[in-house]
Amino acid sequence: MKRLLSSAILGLALLGSAQAAIDTYEFASEAERQRYRSLVEELRCPKCQNQNIADSDAPIAMDLRAEIYRMLEEGKDDQQIIEFLVARYGDFVLYKPPVTARTLLLWYGPAALLVGGFVLLGVIVVRRRGKRPSAQNGLSADEQQRLAALLNQASMDKKDR
Repeated sequence: MKRLLSSAILGLALLGSAQAAIDTYEFASEAERQRYRSLVEELRCPKCQNQNIADSDAPIAMDLRAEIYRMLEEGKDDQQIIEFLVARYGDFVLYKPPVTARTLLLWYGPAALLVGGFVLLGVIVVRRRGKRPSAQNGLSADEQQRLAALLNQASMDKKDR
């Protein structure tokens, strides 16, 4: 019982220290709060691998949340804010980057690899089918005679026992 209680206390202590800092921004309306929330959830943190700005504790994510709040207060629309962040940090901040010449490999590379794999698999299968010996091409006449002699000898040895 003592062990269970100490485990519970330790778990609660660790849980309290794992909470992220919460931004306390005041908005003029609930619609503006929703715009802010959708922006910070749809933009990726430049430092983190695959985390949005809302969930990241990185210092740059905190700065970007403050910058987005400032731009919302200035009256900029969502597209202007996104364009500003893309100009500053590149297409990496977008979870769905636009299809451009630079991102063609990103968008179509996996499909091309999959098609290439199927083509390679087809070539391997066709080559192996072509190398499979047929019944006519199995043994030459000399080899067939030798095999028959060996089989006859084996059957004679078996009868002698």
